[in-house]
Order: sequence, then structure tokens, then C-alpha cells
Amino acid sequence: MKVRIAPSILSADFGRLAEEIAMCEEAGADMIHLDVMDGHFVPNLTFGEKVVRTARKATSLPLDVHLMVEQPEKYFDSFAAAGATGMTIHVETSPHLQRQLTRIRELGCLAGAALNPATSLITVREALVDIDLLLVMTVNPGFGGQEFIPESLDKIVRARQLLDELRSAAALEVDGGIARDTIRKVWRAGANTFVAGNAIFTAQDPKGEIGFLRQECLELA
Repeated sequence: MKVRIAPSILSADFGRLAEEIAMCEEAGADMIHLDVMDGHFVPNLTFGEKVVRTARKATSLPLDVHLMVEQPEKYFDSFAAAGATGMTIHVETSPHLQRQLTRIRELGCLAGAALNPATSLITVREALVDIDLLLVMTVNPGFGGQEFIPESLDKIVRARQLLDELRSAAALEVDGGIARDTIRKVWRAGANTFVAGNAIFTAQDPKGEIGFLRQECLELA
């Protein structure tokens, strides 16, 4: 599996957003992760499609848009038009998951499904043939800088086994508490795409930190 690092701009300096994104691209990031929160599904409010447009203008990297919102289908068209490469929706807010994933793909975007820490993999099993990315949250979403939930490792192992069992080519992404002391364990558990925000943007050398996180995995490859 290829290691993919996805810096989350939730922890970036929004006064210098274009520069921060350009730095990530120069450092070899594989994609840019955008956490969209509505203040209802999660206890925080972040940004909308205008920031996605800004990010699209700043980079040619894929834009990995994580919709932590109620009724995510309301936003599909506008985010696709703004330049999203992929959109990931939560199974907790998507009672018609397959239909919603199909709509994302119809708009020309990659379709992802996300699970909160307490949400079982069973809830997404029947839709795995319709996804391009499975996101396992290793913190309860809503805020950046939270500590990794250790019990999540077993869930990542089981997610990898499930994807392999179904011969799914979907990426296995992990978001929450990814840093120097956790990324190796998560890579070993079977994930290949890593969202890191606080670990990158608060580092003394953010550019170098992206390479360091990648190297932590490559040393185990």
C-alpha cells in the first residue's frame, strides 16, 4: 500500500491559508483534508464551500472534503462545483447511504463513508462496494488536537480485514490524533491514508513533519 499523508487545514493559519496549502504541496502531501462542520452533528462550526474554492485555487492536489454535517446531501452540488475531489459522509447522518454515495459519484467525485469511534463497522458493510474511501475516526469529531483513542487500533485492523475480504480497493483513512507516536501503529494496523492537522501545523518545521510522518511508515514497509 502507498502511504498517503493528508494535512487537515483545520489547524492551519487561515490568515495565510493559500501559503499553508502551498507549503503542504511542496512538502509532498498527497491531498488536502478539509473538515466541514455544521455545529449540529458535531459541536463546532468551521467553513463552507468558499474555503473549498480557495483551496482549489491554491493547489492542484486532491481535496478530501469531510462532511461532518446533518443532511450532507444538501451540500453535494455546491462542494463539487467548488472543486472537491472527494466527499466523505458519516453513516450516522446518512440513512440512505448508498443513494447518497451514488450521488457523490454522479457529480464526478470520489465517495467516502466515515464512522465515529463508537459506530460499528457493520453499519457500512453493505455499502462498501459503493465507496472509494473508508474513514475510521480515532477521536470523537468536532475539534482538532484531540488524543488518539487507543481502542481504535482493533477497529482499524478489522476494517482492513473487511475491505480485503470484500476485495475492495477503497482507501482506509484514519483521522484523529495522528502524530509521530501513533502513525506507525495505525499503518501497521492496515490504514494507508492519514489525516494530520495539529501534528503538522504546530510543528517547528511543518514542511519537514509531513516527510517525517511518511518516513515513520516507510520504515515498516
